[in-house]
Amino acid sequence: MKAKASSAHPPIRPSAYAGIDAGGSHTEAVIVDSERRVLGRARGAPGALRPDNATAVATVIAETLGDASKNAGKPTIASLVVAAAGAGRAAERTALEKALRKHKLATKVKVIGDGEAALESAFPNQSGIVILSGTGSIAYARDRSGNLRRVGGLGPQLGDEGGGFALGRAALGAAGKAADGRGPATILLEKIHHATNTADLDNLIRWAQGASREQVAALAQTACVAALEGDPIARELVEHAAHELAQHAVALLRRLSPETPGGVALGGRLLASDSPVRHRLVAALNRVAPQMTITDTAVDTGLGAASLAIRS
Repeated sequence: MKAKASSAHPPIRPSAYAGIDAGGSHTEAVIVDSERRVLGRARGAPGALRPDNATAVATVIAETLGDASKNAGKPTIASLVVAAAGAGRAAERTALEKALRKHKLATKVKVIGDGEAALESAFPNQSGIVILSGTGSIAYARDRSGNLRRVGGLGPQLGDEGGGFALGRAALGAAGKAADGRGPATILLEKIHHATNTADLDNLIRWAQGASREQVAALAQTACVAALEGDPIARELVEHAAHELAQHAVALLRRLSPETPGGVALGGRLLASDSPVRHRLVAALNRVAPQMTITDTAVDTGLGAASLAIRS
């Protein structure tokens, strides 16, 4: 006697939503359910967007999202929002969206600037300002009418003051001047030799000539350590970085309506809770924008992008 075919249908897995934080130091993928509960995360290679690298960035995103999907049990991704450094211009966003569609990662794919997702993370559906300092620097604001404004994010040639590359480059310059006898002595020289595994100025020159933007940006952490140890040159560089970041907020406030957002959130590797740049930036903001409240809310750009994916 033939067994009856089962009429039971396979269980329907609920859709999931994904957000990507593609930055100069790393790419992070976050997968959530419809209630914004995190199902899986993963980190991958740097994914900052430039005019000529959309295909390479799409590959990094696909690989990182694949790792997060494994951690989440391989759910079906209904919507994907990619928040990428360098995606402030329409041409770059369009190129990355086109490259991502070839990977068939989700039913819907959208690319936005990283600051927009950071705002959603810190101030969901609310007004606010977020200042980000990683490899580069940028600040976004959303007013009470939902209008977005941004300053910074101009790249290493035009701007990115207060970012990791700018601070790392300044620390490298101070070390070079000290070694060359054109500047004051600083423990930055010894610390940078150690960080770059170079024994003398000639080797440091060779290292600098071949260093990537990310490698130079990593020296910002060396400058922060030297500043915490009391080195006056490093402390001056940190103070300058904080001043430049505070000017991002000042510029945004000039562009906003009289109904100023009440909160400022700080994000990015250079503005971690124990960073001297963050401490000096808080002091600077209290001087130049005392009407703003600085929040300790963690900025999770990947999660903010995933939240926007749910809404989309």
